[in-house]
Parts: sequence; C-alpha cells; structure tokens
Amino acid sequence: MPLATLNIRIDPELKNAFMEAARAMDRNGSQLIRDFMRQTVERQTAETKYNDWFTGQVQDGIAQADSGDLLSSETVDAAAEAWRGDARRKLDSK
Repeated sequence: MPLATLNIRIDPELKNAFMEAARAMDRNGSQLIRDFMRQTVERQTAETKYNDWFTGQVQDGIAQADSGDLLSSETVDAAAEAWRGDARRKLDSK
C-alpha cells in the first residue's frame, strides 16, 4: 500500500517529550501516531454505528407510539415491581 505524508506543526517541547515517550515504549513516533489515527477512526466508526442504531430505535419507538402500540401504566408498574423484587432478592442473598 502506498504511503502518504502528513505534515503537522507542533511545539518543539511537545515533540521532544513525545519522542522520549515513544522511545520508552520501544516504538517510534510515526508508529504511535499511526496507531492513534487508526484507533480514532475505529472509535468514530463505532460511535456512528451506535448513533445510527439508537436513532433507529427512537424512530421505531415514535412510530410504535403513534400507532397506539403502548404499554399500560399497570403493565409497566408490574414489570418494575418484579424487577425491584428480583434485585432485592439478589441483594439479600449476598
């Protein structure tokens, strides 16, 4: 794969400190910067996927509510009480 060059301007003290840190990690500055760039792209990709999923969930919920497909407050209260009961039993058994 062909390589591209990225030129950045940084404070000389930061550069020196970074290069020392890279040497202490038995790496060179270019390797660390490439790793950081890959991690940043991966993190952004994961965040975008999550945001897309979450937006879809919200849109599905709005459509469900608009169609009248809702849970009654009694159903929600019963489910919450069951959950609280399970949590209490788990805590009491410890």
